[in-house]
Amino acid sequence: MSNLVALRQRKLLEELLKRENLDDSILNAFFETDRSVFVPRGFKNSANSLNALPLQAEQWISSPLTVAKMTKALEPKGADSVLEIGCGSGYQAAILSKLFRRVFTIERIEGLLAEARTIFKQLGLVNINTKLDDGMLGWMEFAKFDRILLSASIEDIPQNIFDQLSENDGVLVSPITVGNKQIITKYRKNRYMIVKEEVEECLFVPIQRGVSKLN
Repeated sequence: MSNLVALRQRKLLEELLKRENLDDSILNAFFETDRSVFVPRGFKNSANSLNALPLQAEQWISSPLTVAKMTKALEPKGADSVLEIGCGSGYQAAILSKLFRRVFTIERIEGLLAEARTIFKQLGLVNINTKLDDGMLGWMEFAKFDRILLSASIEDIPQNIFDQLSENDGVLVSPITVGNKQIITKYRKNRYMIVKEEVEECLFVPIQRGVSKLN
């Protein structure tokens, strides 16, 4: 990491800490992950701002603050595997790769996933497993997951996704659409009991079904 990149990363951490209490492991994950690698060429100068930025196919890369809050809500400490539904640019998955031994991420838009895969390879993030598919199917081959993260908003979590969450203190975090609002919501699963906790309001694109080859 160059001195300039390190300086930008430290400034980003300072901005995050002004707004959210984050432990050292999450802060280190953000410091080691240069967001500018994941944003489109025309937005490189805004990469270390706290703004969401546009991607191809009418998708967005979330604000680093939103990514930090979602990551914190996941409670990564002590967990081994995480499933991300909605890879997008790959930035969230790259953060998770510093906190989990195994990361599984699904993306429905072929062009986005191709770009993310290229970046993961360039960065040597060998613990990220990717799949082009409808995210609402999950990834049964590797279930059950200690943690599940949805990176798009949905009204209700399908039962088949809950079924892929570990029954031993599994945690699922997702933006949930409630009326005209979206709320980051945490679900904790112990055996067959699921406890729901609303974290705070947010803004995400709605989840979509199927697979798209659009770039």
